Amino acid sequence: MAFLFRNKSKTDLAKPAKDLLSRLWQSPPPPQKAEGELVKLLSQMKLLLQGTQETDSSPEQVAHLVNSMIQEDLLYLLAHSIHLLPFESRKDCQSIFSYVFRFKPASSLSPDPPAMSYIIHQRPEVIVELCRGYARKESAMPCGVVLREMLKQYEEVAAIILYDESHENERATSVDEIDLRDSPVQSGHGVFWNFFSWIENGAFEVSTDAFTTFRELLTRHKQLLALYLERNFDLFFQQYNTVLVQSSSYVTKRQSIKLLGELLLDRANYNVMTQYVESGDHLKTCMTLLKDDRKMVQYEGFHVFKVFVANPHKSPPVQRILLNNRDRLLRFLPSFLEDRTEDEQFMDEKSFLIRQIEGMGPAPS
Repeated sequence: MAFLFRNKSKTDLAKPAKDLLSRLWQSPPPPQKAEGELVKLLSQMKLLLQGTQETDSSPEQVAHLVNSMIQEDLLYLLAHSIHLLPFESRKDCQSIFSYVFRFKPASSLSPDPPAMSYIIHQRPEVIVELCRGYARKESAMPCGVVLREMLKQYEEVAAIILYDESHENERATSVDEIDLRDSPVQSGHGVFWNFFSWIENGAFEVSTDAFTTFRELLTRHKQLLALYLERNFDLFFQQYNTVLVQSSSYVTKRQSIKLLGELLLDRANYNVMTQYVESGDHLKTCMTLLKDDRKMVQYEGFHVFKVFVANPHKSPPVQRILLNNRDRLLRFLPSFLEDRTEDEQFMDEKSFLIRQIEGMGPAPS
């Protein structure tokens, strides 16, 4: 492997990589030779971090490189520039991020890897830029893989994505600036809210990957998300219902309805669920799904509808809608998805809903 490093010290890679990445943004763009040098540098960095089948990586060299990347602000520049790189180099960047964010020196007394601690507390713009990778198909999937790896382990990453409201080239919100118990209602202009348009308007592979990250964000750190949804209930569900549940994309529509049902039935979201099922407008949206011409949309819609009907403390608007439509529902439900006879849980739940609707009292005055 020595031939890869004959022109530079094995750990003297961060600064030249930073310089070459900066040149990618210049006009006119750098010559092809400079791009080739950058490709080689990124490949060398990946090999130094991961090692090869024949040679293990050196912890001392890895530690030096990680520190150099932090000092040179290379993590931000990689996240910001990844869409400008060739395909193989984008894959190398994904590997570099993944390894650097996991690496912790044996001598470290901190519970977190130094690079993760750095971006969470001092350089949250790295996280925001990785999210903005969904704005371009070239960077969507490598950025998505890195984001999901971080979200699985670090609640702080989820908090930054949810609460940051910076614009491009502005300073982002660090985790130390977030007060979960006393945070203001969101404006709808932060990076989190861009996920709705990335999912709805992106190319298929971008939309699918963005939804996977969106789902991870909404389901991994339950208490964090419950507080966020309670505080931003109206804005979130206005976006969720109009953009995702009513999406023209079958895949997005079905996935979004399924996720909605899971969110409402999660015990951590009890307060959110009770507020959601008080709304007559939400019930109307849900009842429309039962009449969709695609059976899986109907099926996922049913699992949201059942939450309204099973609620023992129905709000007056919900009671009125159900009672005004009682006869139609009692004619409709017995034959609803009647071919799912092997799904015993579904059949039992449908029978329960029919009995609940039959037994409802008069409409409130």
